[in-house]
Amino acid sequence: MNLSPSQIFRPGEHQYDGERTGLNRAVESRPACVIAAAGEQDVAAAVRMAVAQGRPVGVMATGHSPSVPADGAVLINTVRMDGVQVNPRTGSAWVEAGTRWRQVVERAAPHGLAPLNGSSPNVGAVGYTTGGGAGLLGRRFGFAADHVRRLRVVTADGRLREVGPGSDPDLFWAVRGGKDNFGVVVGMEIDLFPVSRLYGGGLYFPADATGDVLHAYAEWTRSLPEHMASSVLLAQNPDLPAVPAPLRGRFVTHVRIAFSDAEGAAELVRPLRDIGPTLMDTVRDMPYAEVGTIHHEPTDAPYVAYDRNVLLRELGTDAVDTLLAHAGPDAQPPFITELRHFGGAYAHPPEIPNCVGGRDATFSLFTGATAAPGSRESRDRFLTGMRPWSTGGTNINFAGVEDTDPAIVRTAYRPGDYTRLTEIKAVHDPGNVFRINFNIPPKGMTARPRP
Repeated sequence: MNLSPSQIFRPGEHQYDGERTGLNRAVESRPACVIAAAGEQDVAAAVRMAVAQGRPVGVMATGHSPSVPADGAVLINTVRMDGVQVNPRTGSAWVEAGTRWRQVVERAAPHGLAPLNGSSPNVGAVGYTTGGGAGLLGRRFGFAADHVRRLRVVTADGRLREVGPGSDPDLFWAVRGGKDNFGVVVGMEIDLFPVSRLYGGGLYFPADATGDVLHAYAEWTRSLPEHMASSVLLAQNPDLPAVPAPLRGRFVTHVRIAFSDAEGAAELVRPLRDIGPTLMDTVRDMPYAEVGTIHHEPTDAPYVAYDRNVLLRELGTDAVDTLLAHAGPDAQPPFITELRHFGGAYAHPPEIPNCVGGRDATFSLFTGATAAPGSRESRDRFLTGMRPWSTGGTNINFAGVEDTDPAIVRTAYRPGDYTRLTEIKAVHDPGNVFRINFNIPPKGMTARPRP
């Protein structure tokens, strides 16, 4: 199958800029061309074209830009591939490459089912899942990648492969956690779970309560059931009309919770409410379809962000005090900080093994810097200060454009798993065609070729 000329956008042509530009403007890409893929055969044709021309392949699905510049590459835009099929009888869903989580949530909810989606329904389902996927049901059920039944993948030879535990098991192991290093995932079948409601929302505390909140939160998380997911965001809110009036222009400590059990929810949250007055309290019983209101993250407005994260093995008093010194309101941090509670089912090995790392973490610590002078330097001093409590690992889904060096990427995996990934890469992509990403070079290749 050949691509139609109307699906290929080159520099200077109408729609080229719209097709190549993602939401995060921290990286500017000038690909040789952008392919508007409408189906899996288009993806296969685009990969074959790239290989024939000696070009690397990048993928853009739902708006997130490539993590490295796609200059000179063939960039495949899969946003038009957004089909979802829910099978309530088997408790599963088939999801195409450009699908956002909100589409899966909406299709599954009428059947009393839920996917292991991310905190933002606007995030692409496939990229999130192949990166591991730590969402609001993860402490109960595990990483999203742990619950993939099968994949359809276009590999560097331009072949469309059915990948599962019984066919291409090495590739199945690698893609679930290794993201787009091994091919373009054009579709996946995932488990759905019988969760129809949540007790969830946000407790928004003022700046002067931040220390009390963080110390109380760290203690509260020590004895939680696996059905409880939670996180804390520290951020200076802009003084804009889109921000709710009680939060506008203020430093806010936002505790987010999602309890997927009907019993004892209010009592379990009581210690947090007892910390003191809140600016807002949106915690309530809700249908799962409203899960996106819990984190209440931005939608599709363009931005410039420099994200980084570390995984923490513990969060004791000294760690909280260090966090407050760098990211609390008195520090006036020019970045945002999120603590996300791990543990629970995240720590359990999946029924069908995959390469997802970080199962030894108790928390993830995410930071988002801006282009403002000093923002990234201040963020890096903070992360260095938290190093005594780090596992030494990172979460690839929370990594940013400064974390694409393979030496950093490898910290997302156990050492033996990373070695195996390089070996599988050497089998399926020896020329490192798929390198416009958080790259895992094939074994024997010490540096990532640039386009």
